[in-house]
Amino acid sequence: MAQAAAVAAPAAAVAPAAPKPAPKPVHANHAKILAVTPIKETVSEPKQVCHQEQVVHQAPVQDNNRIAGSVIGGVVGGLLGNQVGGGNGKKAATVLGALAGGLAGNKVQEGMQERDQVASTRTICNTENVDKEKVVGYNVRYSLDGKTGTVRMDQKPEGKTLPAKDGKLLI
Repeated sequence: MAQAAAVAAPAAAVAPAAPKPAPKPVHANHAKILAVTPIKETVSEPKQVCHQEQVVHQAPVQDNNRIAGSVIGGVVGGLLGNQVGGGNGKKAATVLGALAGGLAGNKVQEGMQERDQVASTRTICNTENVDKEKVVGYNVRYSLDGKTGTVRMDQKPEGKTLPAKDGKLLI
């Protein structure tokens, strides 16, 4: 009977141990920046350019009819005509001298008015296109978990690393 009991109770079987799960890869929580290269683009921008220019023009006329020149010329002409001849001839010479002097005075004043010029300064502006180089982004070369890569960024990265999680950049 002792033998039967041994047969009836099977020996406890040892179950094989469950396989251990593969270790999760360990990823860095940041990528090291290797190089930052600005991306430049030439753009044409309008720019207002102004300069001062001196302009000469005729001065405003005070006496459009040139009355002063006519009167002064007439008086001078009359005085000169009065020096010629005697009697009625003197009167005629005075009148003719006054008329000729008035006409001459008028012409002298006209010439003076035409030559009377005034200078003024004016500002002249125009728009010119100016070509400029503009930074439109940055190519950032980095190293993460032993691999290198390049990413384009709008802003220049600050510091020497980029944030990362599970092997991927967080930007």
